[in-house]
Formats: sequence, C-alpha cells, structure tokens
Amino acid sequence: MRIAAVASLVLSLLSGPSSSYANPVSADFADTFADPAVIRGLDGYWYSYGTSDPLREGEGRHHRLPIARSSDLVEWTYVGDAFGEDNLPPYAAPGSLLWAPEVRYLDGRYVMYFTVTNTASTPHPWDFSIGVATAPSPTGPWTHQAAPVVPPRPAGDSYWNTIDPAQFTDADGRKYLYFGGFFGGLWVTELTPDGLRTVGQPTQVAIDNKSEGAYVVRRDGFYYLLASSANCCAGPTTGYSVLAGRATSPRGPFVDREGQPLLASRAGGTPVLDQNGNRWIGTGHHSQLTDLSGQDWMLYHAIDRADPFLDEPYGINERPMLLDRLDWIDGWPVVRAGAGPSERPEQAPVTRGSVDERFTGDLSGWRGTDGWTVQDGYVRHGTGNGTAATLISRRGIGGDLRAETDLRLTGRSGGLRIGGATVLVSGNELVVTAGGARRTAALPGGAATWRNLAVTVKGRTISAQVGSADRLGDPRATVRLDSPVPLSGTFGLVAEGQADFDNVSVARLSTPVTRPAPVPRPGTLLDADEFDGTGRGWQWVREDTSARVTGGVLRWPVQGADLVGTANAASVLLRTPPEGDYIVETKVTLDLGEDTVRNYQQAGLVAYVSDDDFARLCQVAIWNTRQVEYGRELPFAGRLSYGGNIAGPPAKTTWLRLAHRVDPANGEHEFRAGSSRDGKTWTWAGVWTFPKDTAPRIGLVAHGGAQPAVDAEFDYVRVYRSK
Repeated sequence: MRIAAVASLVLSLLSGPSSSYANPVSADFADTFADPAVIRGLDGYWYSYGTSDPLREGEGRHHRLPIARSSDLVEWTYVGDAFGEDNLPPYAAPGSLLWAPEVRYLDGRYVMYFTVTNTASTPHPWDFSIGVATAPSPTGPWTHQAAPVVPPRPAGDSYWNTIDPAQFTDADGRKYLYFGGFFGGLWVTELTPDGLRTVGQPTQVAIDNKSEGAYVVRRDGFYYLLASSANCCAGPTTGYSVLAGRATSPRGPFVDREGQPLLASRAGGTPVLDQNGNRWIGTGHHSQLTDLSGQDWMLYHAIDRADPFLDEPYGINERPMLLDRLDWIDGWPVVRAGAGPSERPEQAPVTRGSVDERFTGDLSGWRGTDGWTVQDGYVRHGTGNGTAATLISRRGIGGDLRAETDLRLTGRSGGLRIGGATVLVSGNELVVTAGGARRTAALPGGAATWRNLAVTVKGRTISAQVGSADRLGDPRATVRLDSPVPLSGTFGLVAEGQADFDNVSVARLSTPVTRPAPVPRPGTLLDADEFDGTGRGWQWVREDTSARVTGGVLRWPVQGADLVGTANAASVLLRTPPEGDYIVETKVTLDLGEDTVRNYQQAGLVAYVSDDDFARLCQVAIWNTRQVEYGRELPFAGRLSYGGNIAGPPAKTTWLRLAHRVDPANGEHEFRAGSSRDGKTWTWAGVWTFPKDTAPRIGLVAHGGAQPAVDAEFDYVRVYRSK
C-alpha cells in the first residue's frame, strides 16, 4: 500500500494538470490554417495539415497543404508543405487547388487524402475529385497516385461536391472513406486494403444542402459521424458549426440524439460545437485525437469576428487553428461540455507522463535490460528466437491511469505489464490476464507494422485496446476485465520473441466531464401575446395587411420578399423587449412539405436593429432540406455580409427561442438560438452578437418566397426573464 501511494503521488505530480494554453494554437506559425487534420507520428510528435492558403497576412503565396509539428499540441512549428508549387497530381488541371487534407497511418505507411478542385479529364471548372498520396513519414516525401481515389461525379450539367475526405478503419480491418458536401450530401465508400482505391458502390449517409467536412469515430458500439454545417467562409457572419449523428454500422443509417435521421428532408444533427458569443465564430471542419490521459480533443478552425479576412475584406477568410476539449455526455460528443470555443487560458492536453520514454538514449530508467537494445528511436527485444522477457520501469505505478505504447511484432507476442496484469498482442488476439482471469478479443492482421496499444486502469477494472499508430479513434480490438489482483506496483514491457516498442507512457487517467454546461431557461413570464385579440405593443416595418389574427393564431402568408441584401422589401412585426436578460419564444406552424425545392420560404423570430442589421431564427426550406437556420446580416467594409448558423431539425410545427444576454464585460447583446420539435426537448445552437450601443427589438418574420402559397401560423409570442 505504501509503494502504491507513493507511486500515485509521483504520477500526480508529473502528469497532472500543470500547463495551460490559449487559442488560437496556430498563432506561432500561421494567421490562417483551415481544415486542420491531425495525427501522431511514430516519432512521438503530433502533425497537423491544413488547406492550401497563405499562412500569413501579406504573404500572398499559397502553401500547398502546409504541415505543422508539435510535441504538446499547443506550440506548433511550420515544417514545410506536402507538395511544391508545381507538384500537382497527374490528373489535376493546371491551377487546381488542394483542400482539406486527411492523413492516416495505414499498414506501415502514411496515406494522405485531399480535395482536388479541378480535374483535367472533364471540362467543368469545379469538377472536384479526391486525390491520394503516400509517404514513409508524416512530412513526406509524398508520392501522388496516378488516379484519384474518388473521381468527379457528374450531376446533370455539373458535378457533385466530391470534397473533404475522411478515412476510417473498422474493427474488422475494412477501410472506408467518407466524402462530400452541400451539393450532393455526404457519402461513404469502402476502400481496398491498401486504402488507395474504392470497392463497390458508395452509400449516402447525410442529405445534401446540410453538411460537409465529415469525420467518423467508433465508441461504445456506435459509429459517430460528425460534420460541419452552414457556411465556412462568410467573413464576419460565418456560422459554421459541427453536428453529429450515430449508427451501428459505418454505412449508417445515422440519427441524432432525438432519433431524427441525417438523411431526412428535415435533417437531424446533434450540436457538438457552436459559436458562443466570444471572439470566435464559424467553428468547424475538425479532426479529433486522444491525449495520454485518455481525454479527447478537437482541432478545428474558426474566424475572429473582429478580423475575418486574411488581407483585404472579402478575400481569403482568415481561419486559424483552435484546440478544445471534447467531452462525451450521455453518449454524445460535445466541446467543453457545450460551452463552445475557448478564448481564455485552458488546461492543456496531457502529452507527457510519469513514465515517458521515446528511447533516444540508454535504458538507465529500466531494469532487466538483458536482451533489450535501443535502436533508432525505439527499443527492441530479442532476435526472433522465442525468448520471453520483461523490461521493468524503475518508476512504480498506482491509482487510476492510462498506459500505452506503439508496438511492432515479428515474434510471438508483446505488450505491457501493469501491476498483476498482463496485456498482450499475441498473434491475431488481444489478451488480458490478471490472476486466474483471462479475456480475449480477435484482432485483424498487421502485426508486422506499428500499432498502438492503450491500457486504462480504473480501480480494479482494466481496459485495453489496439488501434492504428496514428491514434485517431478507430480501435481494432477492445478488452475489459475486472481484475482479481492489484493493478499497482510495477510497470513494464513484455515480449516473447522479437518485438519493438516506442512512445511508452503512463499518465494519470483523466476525469471525464459528465455534466453539460448550463443552457438558457425561462423564468418569470414578463410579456405575452397569445393572439386572442387582446395583444398590444406591436409595430410594423412595412405593414403586411394580409397578416391577420384569427382562431387564436396569427396567420401570415409567407411573402415573396426578403430582408437579405439591399432590396429590404419584406415586412417585419416588432415589439420592444424588456431590459436585461430574457428569452423570447414562439410556436410556428409552417407546412413546407418535404423533399421538394421551395427556396427560401421561412418564418420565425427576429432580433432587429435595422433592415441591414438583424439576426433571424426561422424554419426554412433550403432546396430539398428543411432546416432551422439562424442567419445574421450586418454591414461590414462597405458591403452587407450574410451568413447562417444551424439549430435543431424542424417539424411541421416548431418551437423557437432567442435567449438574450448582455455581456457584462463589453455590453454586447448576445442572442442564442434554440429550437424544439415538441416544445419540451430543446436544442441550443450558436450566438450572434450586436454592439452595446444598439437596441435590438424582437419580432416575427414570414418571407422568402410566395410560391407555392403557404401561411405561417404563430400560436403566441412569450417573453420570459432568464433564470
């Protein structure tokens, strides 16, 4: 007990929370680093890959898929571009851009997927395809394949958005590639074992006009599809956000937390990341990782609303790289428990442990070194003659912890010893033994390449998983065992026959966040119009005489007009809100049908300063989808800028809320959007802000298109004090 207690104290001191960071983490090397992908290399460094933009303001030169490196996920250094200026794939048309890289370690080499904006074999200027290249290291040299892994896909006289690749390997070893965007939706196709060609026919997994930038992980028996929604690049009104669905198969069907399919016309999607009213807007196109403590993190890009463009206004959107904690609450991923992007110092990821060995020196920190030799950055046991041995760390261990190693086998078995338990990769099995207890799981082939073995100890429970050495959330095998013997004391490497080990660590296990961040809640009713003929206090901007109160509802024919742009022909029905923090709510029925194009009929709430300065929350028809869009228009740099953020899926009858808060630090008016399909379960989305010297009024709109004729029916407007 004494040894375990001392070991636990040492572990806490050495791997506990002791450092912090502040966004954006790309500031040291880039002003913009969009669409960041991330992996951990076999050298122990983290690598991130960005879309082909200039890195700095005033630079004026596009970097062709720039690469950055970090030892701690916080301080990053630019290390070069994946490709030179003239190094395009052989099938790319001259002048093509390369976007949205995705990199994985597959069967002994690094494979990069990326978007090619213009393919030489077709005449269309935006005939996107997915390219692929391979390399022996995270920084290259990268070798293009002769043909795209996914060629352009015709859509009438145009082409579907064949963009934003995301690779995933399932537990059975099958490889998949997700791709697609707003025009055409999201798709998944199986890949050949080498990951360079497709197999069979692709399957659509999310409806078009809703999302792009897919990313897939497997957790607790579910496949989670996370994707970015709304617009990536609208400068100061960019409303990009990340939504999720999950399925029991990598091909779907994916549904959100309320069971709404991502393929439905009223498309589902559970919020993962949204702008929260601080400096960051347009939060999205992400990748994910797990630190040494077992905590998940998200790397993504965002836009500083005070500095939205790289150089001149309405040029390249400036999208630096951000890092934030990714929590899992009630089975769903959410950034910072729902608090959204951070702008103040946060606890940094755990990237070094009490045991932290990269084998760049001798074995002075270990016992039982006979038969073990340090090679070029890793340690090797044996020569393949079947001899078994254990290399024991001189540091004891105890308490809840996470241990891991990169492992490559040519002998019979190799793994970790943790107290009285042994975790081995043996042939095609993952085997955990402790006392007389034993558990196994089948493991697909690939023992001769590097794989990652991660072991978690929580009390007397030991959990082990084997995945790719890039450590990106696609475990091949998982075993859990309640140990009859203590899991404290010694820690070591175990091998029978030849085995190589690298990046060995032990860190204190992270404590998961299980309580969601607070959301707006209505308190005392301050004001209401139940549309029973007694309501007062409304004012029109361009009165619509066809709107009428009858039968306890406000019936308002959807107008063939709009507020977006300079026409400003649509009517707005307004009232003055109370002082301070409040929530305005309405219930609106709008029969927009399904799966047909009815652009852009909508109805809902508005926070309004002027015709050119407003935020509207409406259920709306966007081509064949029905969405709850939270749009913002404002004047910027001599123009009007408009962009949208997406809330929860609508129903024929949808409840909408705008929660108003005055930021005590700067006096800004913050309006957060919420929606519900039943008036009980609410989905909260992003925040749009208004300057402190404005006085936004609240109200209703029903506009966007008069054909086919449809009435918006508002049951009430209620204003509550916020709790």
